[in-house]
Order: sequence, then structure tokens, then C-alpha cells
Amino acid sequence: MKSFIVVTGGVISGLGKGITASTIGLLLKKRGINVTAVKIDPYLNVDAGTMSPYEHGECYVLNDGGEVDLDLGNYERFLDIDLSKNNNITSGKVYKRVIDKERNGDYLGKTVQIVPHVTNMIQSMILNAATEDVCLIELGGTVGDIEGMPFVEAIKQLSMDHHVCFVHVSLLLKHGKEFKTKPTQSSIRELNNRGIFPDILCLRTPQSTNEEIKLKLQSLCRIKRANIIDNTDVNNIYEVPALFDNQCIIEKIANVLDLYVPQQADNYLQDYIDMSKLLSNKTNPITCLVLGKYCENDDTYLSIVRSIEHASLKCNVNPIIQMKSADLFKYNDPSIFTNVDCVIIPGGFGTRGIEEKIQAIQYCRENNIPILGLCLGFQLMAIEFARNVCNIEKATNQEQNSESGDHIIIMNPECINEKMGASMRLGERKTTIIEDCKTKNEYQSDTIYERHRHRYEFNNKYKSVMESNGLILIGDDHVDILELVKHSYFIGCQFHPEYKSRLEKPHPLFVGLIKAAMNKSS
Repeated sequence: MKSFIVVTGGVISGLGKGITASTIGLLLKKRGINVTAVKIDPYLNVDAGTMSPYEHGECYVLNDGGEVDLDLGNYERFLDIDLSKNNNITSGKVYKRVIDKERNGDYLGKTVQIVPHVTNMIQSMILNAATEDVCLIELGGTVGDIEGMPFVEAIKQLSMDHHVCFVHVSLLLKHGKEFKTKPTQSSIRELNNRGIFPDILCLRTPQSTNEEIKLKLQSLCRIKRANIIDNTDVNNIYEVPALFDNQCIIEKIANVLDLYVPQQADNYLQDYIDMSKLLSNKTNPITCLVLGKYCENDDTYLSIVRSIEHASLKCNVNPIIQMKSADLFKYNDPSIFTNVDCVIIPGGFGTRGIEEKIQAIQYCRENNIPILGLCLGFQLMAIEFARNVCNIEKATNQEQNSESGDHIIIMNPECINEKMGASMRLGERKTTIIEDCKTKNEYQSDTIYERHRHRYEFNNKYKSVMESNGLILIGDDHVDILELVKHSYFIGCQFHPEYKSRLEKPHPLFVGLIKAAMNKSS
């Protein structure tokens, strides 16, 4: 019999269910419990690959090429595990499988219905992903959403055959000096009406609640006062593990699941405490500019932000991260780079901001500003070098200019597909580093495995001319890394190193960038 911890949310979305689930998983793993996680997204998209960053934040990529919700990035970073596409269940995936089975005649003439066929499929997919002692399940959206109802029913049925602890995250509003519990009461009542009775209540509040409020919620919501957790506002996510640990949340969950949890070591959260202190410390600041396209949404470049933080802890500096749209940059007005120690050009799609990014790359190259280009950033670094160093004036990208010009970046042959979804070069790929270069020194390895997500790639037709002008190009059949030796840090990579960074194991390329920024600022 498996053990599950189901995290639901009420009142509004965006309450931090993902961080709550990740933190619980972290605390369990630090105690020696093997943990995995499942994110349920009730939308009808099959995966997150075709969704705009404005809709749902970044699209996170797994080793097996799964394009998934960004919360799986939280799970991987907090738990230091590698998940698969099976760990992200969407309504689109569920209904597609059910319909495919119906078309194949697998239901033997039965009328196919939400119950039992859809709910059985959901349970089957959850159990398939539950490969460890404890499986965390985060149900996306809020209680009462119509698209989430089949999942609530499936999880209720799952609880009949397995140990399940229900953790509900709800907003506790404060009006003046008074806490208002009515929205939380309503969301729990909605869950109760669906046959689910939360065991643990995590209250998202601006400050700790008092005994009176907890006793009131115990009476009205049928949740033990001892199982009500203050999930208060904190300065950064690295404070949440200690916040939960101090309230003994793992002991309370273990009691519900009848799960033996070993005692923790005294310093088992030290990395998170150190990271939290670092972000609160105003000394040793390093300013990193992320020059992107989707800067209006805080979650668009979430993995990049976390990777900068991880590398900053390794280097013991306080990261000041600026998000600015490339549209703001003009080569003849470089004020955007004032007091900037390093620059990151992230991935992206489309034509907006392309020429401005190329000019920004040129400015960084000419002024010895450390710069790291990721995916599209790598491609634009190659185009900039071709134009301004190799004198290939019409150097361009086939995505932006398909008809004319010298296509330094071309369509990857394996990505020629009429469909939009899952049609890119996706997932973990091997790259061999033969050159004696900064990149090899950062990785301390001849062979690396990194996650890709792109349709376009470097055109090997231009490899010799670029190399003859001083650019190192690294890769096997595909060029995956470029590097300019005579520069403080001018590295681009076709892959996404931000998906591999962990707090305890920061990514080498981000560590190298921060070290170069430290040398610039000193």
C-alpha cells in the first residue's frame, strides 16, 4: 500500500501549493524517506509546450523531453531528483488516453463516462508515477474548478485503497486588525462536499495567526488545531522549510499516514538557512541583468533566477537580479548596463527584440562584460559574431528571415513537422568537449548531458570561418556551445543549463558567470 500526500488549494490560485508540496517533500527526503511528486494540471492542453509564458510562466523541460509545468522544476530543485513526463498529468493527457482506448475498442462496447473510465485512468496514471515510498500530488487550480472535479473524485477513490494525507492551502484574509476565516471555511466546505476532508491546513497569511483563530477553524472546519500550519509571508522561498519544520509538519503528516520518519540531524536544513541569509545580506552584491522578452511575468525565467541564486551561494555573493526587456536597449545608449556585472540572454521565440539583443551582445563582447547566452541567446551570439567579426553582413536566423540572407542558424532536420506540440529537439543530449577552454574547466569533464528545447541550430557550413576568427565551437553532430577565449566570459549554449541547477549542486556555467562578474566588480 502506497502513501500519498495530496496538496489542494482554495480561495485563489497562486497561493504557493507548489512550494508547499516541494517543502514537504524536501523535509521528508532530508529525513531519509524516498519521495517523488506528481503535478496535476486540469487544463486540456496535453502538455505545457504550446503555452505562452504569459499564460503559465516558464515551460520546464525534463530529461525525457517532457514539456511540463514549472512546479516540476520546484520539485526537482528541492528534492534533487529527476522526474519524467509521467509526473505531470493534464486533462488533455487523460482524455486523449481514454478516447484512444475507446477508439481501439478496449471498453468492449461500454458507455464511456467520467466515472469510472476517466477517474480510473487518472488513478492508473498516478500509480504509474508513484515510484517511491511517498508520492506528493499537487492538484492545480482551486477547489471548485469545474475542470478539476474528475481529479478530486479520482483522488477520493484512491484514498480508499492507499494511505493518503490531505493538505489544504488556503488564504486567510486580514481586514484591518481582524482575520477573516469565511473564504477558508467555504473552500474546505467545497472539498467536504466532494468527499475529501483535509488532515492538514496551511494558512497563507501575512503574519502568524492566534490561538483564537485556530480554535475557530478547528470547530468550523473539523481540522485539529494542532494540524493548522501558519504558512506566513517570508522574504524568500528558502525560509519556508524552516518555517514548516519549526511547526513539526512532518510529524503531523507521519501521524496521518502511519509512517515512520527517522529523526533529522541538527543541521539538515543548513543550505536553505545559508541561502536565505545570503539573500537578506546586502554585502557583496553582484548585479545580473536578464535581458529577455517576457519580463512582465515573474515566473517566465524562474529557473534562471534559481540558478543565479544557487551559483551565488556557491560564490558567497548577494545576487541582485534585474529583468529588463530587450526592447529597451539601444547600442548608442548603453545606460541599461550601468552598474551591471553580468548579463544573461535567455531563450525565446519570435522576432520581437531580436536585433536589440544582437546589439546588446555586441556591446558586451566589445566591452568585456561577462555574458551567458541560453538557447536563442546562443544563436544570437553566433549571428552577432558572424556579422561584426567575420564580416558576414547578412548573417541571420532562418526563423526570423526564412527567404534571404546567410542563415547562421537553421531548422534542425528532426524538427520539420507540421504539428506545433512536441516537435522540437527535446530532452537530455550528450555533448563531448574536446577543446581546452573555460567551458571544460567549469564542467571539469569531457562529456556532459544537458536538456534541450529548440527547433533551430547552428549551421555547420559557417563553422570553419567562425573558428578561424577566434570562436570556439563545441559539439558532436550539433554545435551546442560557443566560447570566445579572449573575453572575461563570453559563452553561449544551445541547451538550457538552468533546468539542471540545484541548490546543493549549482550549475557550472552559472557559477562561471558569477565568478567572472565578481572579478569585474572587484
